[in-house]
Amino acid sequence: EDMVRLSIGIEHVDDIIADIKQALHAAT
Repeated sequence: EDMVRLSIGIEHVDDIIADIKQALHAAT
Protein backbone atom coordinates (compact mmCIF):
# COMPACT_ATOMS: atom_id res chain seq x y z
CA GLU A 1 0.00 0.00 0.00
CA ASP A 2 2.82 2.39 0.85
CA MET A 3 4.54 1.60 -2.45
CA VAL A 4 1.39 2.44 -4.39
CA ARG A 5 0.98 5.69 -2.49
CA LEU A 6 4.67 6.49 -3.07
CA SER A 7 4.46 5.89 -6.82
CA ILE A 8 1.36 8.09 -7.02
CA GLY A 9 3.20 10.77 -5.06
CA ILE A 10 6.16 10.62 -7.46
CA GLU A 11 3.86 11.00 -10.47
CA HIS A 12 2.18 13.93 -8.74
CA VAL A 13 5.58 15.59 -8.24
CA ASP A 14 6.31 15.18 -11.96
CA ASP A 15 3.00 16.87 -12.75
CA ILE A 16 3.82 19.74 -10.40
CA ILE A 17 7.27 20.18 -11.97
CA ALA A 18 5.72 20.19 -15.44
CA ASP A 19 3.19 22.81 -14.34
CA ILE A 20 5.96 24.99 -12.87
CA LYS A 21 8.01 24.73 -16.08
CA GLN A 22 4.96 25.68 -18.14
CA ALA A 23 4.25 28.64 -15.85
CA LEU A 24 7.84 29.85 -16.09
CA HIS A 25 7.81 29.42 -19.87
CA ALA A 26 4.54 31.35 -20.15
CA ALA A 27 5.83 34.14 -17.89
CA THR A 28 8.89 34.79 -20.08
